[in-house]
Amino acid sequence: MIVRVIVDILQAYVVVLLIRIVLTWFPIHPWSPMARVVRVLAAITDPVLVPVRRVLPPLTLGGTSAIDLSPIVVFVALEILISVLRVI
Repeated sequence: MIVRVIVDILQAYVVVLLIRIVLTWFPIHPWSPMARVVRVLAAITDPVLVPVRRVLPPLTLGGTSAIDLSPIVVFVALEILISVLRVI
């Protein structure tokens, strides 16, 4: 029962993480209502993403752009954790 609740929470977190990833692809004006949504999503996801970013800095491409790999690492780790918990 408790494992099911944990799995549900982790799955909801994965959805929040995916929404944040998608929203980073679009320019958002800092004073728009969508900026508030982005700030809330950042407040939810940053406590997990920031420590991963410290260990795995963004991959620099050509000196002007970079790819942040931390969401991918967190996403894969969460999916593995969810799979393990489902077996229990």
